Amino acid sequence: MGARRKARAVRQLSWREMLVDAALIFFGSLLFAFGLDCFEVPNGLAAGGITGLATVFHALALQAGVNLPVGIQSIVMNVLLFVYVVKSGSRRYAILTAAGIIVSGILTDVVAPFVPVLGEGDLLLCALWGGVITGVGLGMVFRTGGNTGGTDIIAQLIARRTGASVGSMAIVVDGAIVALSAPIFSIENALYAAVAMYICGRVIDAVVDGPRVQRAAYIISEKHERIARQILTELDRGCTEFEARGMWSRELRPVLFCVLSRGEIAHLKEIVAETDPNAIVVIAEVHEAYGEGFKSIDKR
Repeated sequence: MGARRKARAVRQLSWREMLVDAALIFFGSLLFAFGLDCFEVPNGLAAGGITGLATVFHALALQAGVNLPVGIQSIVMNVLLFVYVVKSGSRRYAILTAAGIIVSGILTDVVAPFVPVLGEGDLLLCALWGGVITGVGLGMVFRTGGNTGGTDIIAQLIARRTGASVGSMAIVVDGAIVALSAPIFSIENALYAAVAMYICGRVIDAVVDGPRVQRAAYIISEKHERIARQILTELDRGCTEFEARGMWSRELRPVLFCVLSRGEIAHLKEIVAETDPNAIVVIAEVHEAYGEGFKSIDKR
């Protein structure tokens, strides 16, 4: 058993998988750099993370007549945090994160002289588009299993241990950095930076989790067998039966459980309505579903 686990842990990636990871890291880092250099850094939006801290130091250095590049700062500051990545025990995670740190840091400084400053004077526009673009970029990198370093490392480690989403943890960790930027820029800038940070977190979740939101249906009906057969034959979906007890009647009643795509919910309602209009149907949203009839658990 232990040998099999170890074999799975060190599974060699194919060239195709490595090329996909490399492409996601490069283009994700490029988008991240574009969002920073076009919208956030030049407009004084320190939207959390090591890059937010680097943005604050960059502004302070400019006041002293010194150009302190944000990307180089990010790489240097990430060296200390990278120790935790190495100690996490995953070699692949460490390699991917090191690549994300270096590529995103270099691209942030390389891209800066060549891209225009957009949304100048319109902090809301900068917060919206800066958050969306950096979120898409970070999400692409996160899909490889690594990240771009900084407080994102801490956010991913906390998310792994608690089960919380990476984007939500990033928001919590980065809040202090946004607050720190207020005395350097302004309270207004800090508030818009918080908007950019929130949007970035939500977009990260959307990119990492994917847009394919499924629906879970729970059905309580005396005609559960007929409904289950129709789900199996008409919808071609698996169906599981739970045994439940009504707290008022104390009677045992079967509960049907099935996971469907968004488009199949309407058909399910028709089946239940025609078979048993008095049935109780509860439909919940699930972010991902793996297995037969859904995407493979091995795919990102």
